[in-house]
Amino acid sequence: MIEFFFSQYKNYPTYEIALELTAIFFGLLSVWMSKKNNILVFPTGLINTSIYVFLLWKWSLLGDMMINAYYFIMSIYGWYIWSRKKGNQAEYPIATITNEEKKRALLLFIGTIIFVVLVYLFFNKFTNWMSYLDTFITGIFFVGMWLMAKRKIENWIFWIIGNIISIPLYFAKGYTFTSLQYLIFTIIAYYGYLEWKKILHNKI
Repeated sequence: MIEFFFSQYKNYPTYEIALELTAIFFGLLSVWMSKKNNILVFPTGLINTSIYVFLLWKWSLLGDMMINAYYFIMSIYGWYIWSRKKGNQAEYPIATITNEEKKRALLLFIGTIIFVVLVYLFFNKFTNWMSYLDTFITGIFFVGMWLMAKRKIENWIFWIIGNIISIPLYFAKGYTFTSLQYLIFTIIAYYGYLEWKKILHNKI
């Protein structure tokens, strides 16, 4: 069983395994902080994404690398948004997505997929079915991160969908630790949605 799940790590440098585990730790911590509506979601997320950008570049996973580079940028933006206050209250509290934001989310989703497709074509990376799935997941995660930065409850729905798809995808790519991370992400995201829903309900 251990051989089946972790045999791919036999040829990995020790420092890459250590970095992956470190990134996973901060990734899980970041999602937990998001569930708790805690601004520490962003500094912990910055550590996670910066490590993954390096690792995914090493592993030649361009779509995944772009997702994490985008997360890094949006974490800085989200940190700024979440830290703004009106008096003692957050200027941007948990809320539901507006009709205008739905249009922007759709445009972001379509634009992201087009961009990733062009990048994959340029680098000739459409070599197997995983590359095509990568483009779709990238669109989902870009929208999810944008909504989280804006503190919209619907971000959890996008995370759940993207995480569920990522579990078998990363396992098929040979990154078992990261696959397990997405499994835990899915569970936390489900409870994160319920917790934010409770906060939103109590606010009304």
